Amino acid sequence: MTRRILLVAHPTRPEVVDIARGVVKQLRAADVEVALAPDEARMFGAIDIGPVVEADADDPTKGCELVVVLGGDGTILRGAEHSRGTGVPLLGVNLGHVGFLAEAEREDATATVDHIVSRAYQVEERMTLAVTVHQEGAKPYPCWALNEVSVEKAARERMLEVAVEIDGKPLSAFGCDGIVVSTPTGSTAYAFSLGGPVIWPDVEAILMVPNAAHALFSRPIVVSPTSRLAVEVIPEAEGHGIMWCDGRRQVELRPGARIEVTRSDVPVRLARLNASPFTDRLVAKFDLSVAGWRGNGRSR
Repeated sequence: MTRRILLVAHPTRPEVVDIARGVVKQLRAADVEVALAPDEARMFGAIDIGPVVEADADDPTKGCELVVVLGGDGTILRGAEHSRGTGVPLLGVNLGHVGFLAEAEREDATATVDHIVSRAYQVEERMTLAVTVHQEGAKPYPCWALNEVSVEKAARERMLEVAVEIDGKPLSAFGCDGIVVSTPTGSTAYAFSLGGPVIWPDVEAILMVPNAAHALFSRPIVVSPTSRLAVEVIPEAEGHGIMWCDGRRQVELRPGARIEVTRSDVPVRLARLNASPFTDRLVAKFDLSVAGWRGNGRSR
């Protein structure tokens, strides 16, 4: 039976194309077929990255043993849209900046393909969030997130007035720029930039972090993974909002909109090349970000 992987990348930089060519060449030499989702195939267009096939439009991971992503966390989140719910693991090679979701760096691309060919990787599951938006006059809108659900104000000049509930109990109400509900995986992303804590990915929890809340109590909260969080746009407020899931899927929120967030029963499976603890990754990534900051001449 022919082995196949689904390749996810964005051909906006020559570096991405060059690495993609090398990955395809190395995999084909090992008799591993490389597929591109139809939208990926269109993006690459006339760029020749080697012998690839177009994946099934309805199920790009069909027949694939792995989803391999070349890019930053944004591209990896796009790859997660293909892999979630299929049982196919996701492996990211970081071509972006910090890249917490990636398993390897660009200089490790050749060694990473060797691991893929020999199936020398383990698989771990990361929890995701199930999201439902309720609005008057509209059907419930279901969504999900691997990193976070972000409720944001739609207009710069207005605060977003929200009320927050946990397990059906009112917690607080305030004006803010927004509020983020995050998984442990997403605690190193948007939630971290807002002052939220880093949560190790094997901790079962949900994190909520207000964004510039005009309130005496606006601290981040970590709750049980079985808790049900709700954010309601106060009906009497004038400001509209926008909900983003992983910064990729959005819906406009009118006054009175209610966003309910719980743990999803469908995780994302990540391929791991080694069993090093998250502490090692955390230290390495933050060392990398500080080095890049200094390298840009911002600190001496």
